Amino acid sequence: MFAGITTGTRLRTRPAGPETTASRPPLVRELMLVTALFLVYKFGRRLANGHEASAFDNADRVWSWERALHLPGEGSVQQLLLHGDTLVKVANTFYATVHFPATVAFLVYLYLRRPGHYLWSRRVLAGLTAAALVLHITVPLAPPRMLTTAGLVDTAQVYGPSVYAATPDTDTMANQFAAMPSLHFGWALMVAVGLIAATRSRWRWLWLLHPLLTLLVVVGTANHYWLDALVATALLGAVLYFVPRPRRLIQLPAASKPGRGAPAPTAPELSPSSPLSPSSPLSLLPPLTLASQPAPAAPRTPAPELTEAVR
Repeated sequence: MFAGITTGTRLRTRPAGPETTASRPPLVRELMLVTALFLVYKFGRRLANGHEASAFDNADRVWSWERALHLPGEGSVQQLLLHGDTLVKVANTFYATVHFPATVAFLVYLYLRRPGHYLWSRRVLAGLTAAALVLHITVPLAPPRMLTTAGLVDTAQVYGPSVYAATPDTDTMANQFAAMPSLHFGWALMVAVGLIAATRSRWRWLWLLHPLLTLLVVVGTANHYWLDALVATALLGAVLYFVPRPRRLIQLPAASKPGRGAPAPTAPELSPSSPLSPSSPLSLLPPLTLASQPAPAAPRTPAPELTEAVR
């Protein structure tokens, strides 16, 4: 008479981590793609060579805009580095060696551990680099270390190490007039944003120290203006707005079935002597509907006169 009761309730569970439904892309394809993007950027920057006059005119404008905006002078940061040769050499080494390896390590980690976030980060970095390349070509800009008005020291040439040639005309590896925007800072900021989005540690916000340290280094070594970092931040924000973030997988397990997971509720066991037991003859009768019945009348007590007559 009783049937098992099953429920269709599905419990929403938290995912084990920020993994997404995206699959890991082929490694060889990704290596070829990232290498091609790097080469396009590297050779594309050199298209801005030969525009020294425009680069210095733009540098004068940027320096004037920063003073009009009351931004702190780049020299105040450089003075902190010039207190000792060791500190300024560490800053130059950081500028020369951390930029690319940190970004590559970031992409490798995401590729191995967070494929969905890897695809997202790679697209964001590609979009940021493409936007920066357009500005490098259309708006050549001399760095503050070349600007006489700034009165700054070219720390890389004086203290070493340096990644640039002593004269821009003889530099065949890099375009020294591509200061706006600062990809050193833009990439570092994306590394921090990507790691904060892909991890769940309560200490993940400390990754913001990476772009902060990078900002102090690029400004203190006189390779970039404050506005270079601000423009890089604006471009990164725009790219992040248009590139959709990966979604975390939400697991919705199916309802529990007998034999798998929790057993379904069953009817209570009935003894054979119970009137509701299937073996009882009463179980063959149609079910009765219980309705409110009047209480039986109490037995009447005989009157005293009748009792005496009977005696």
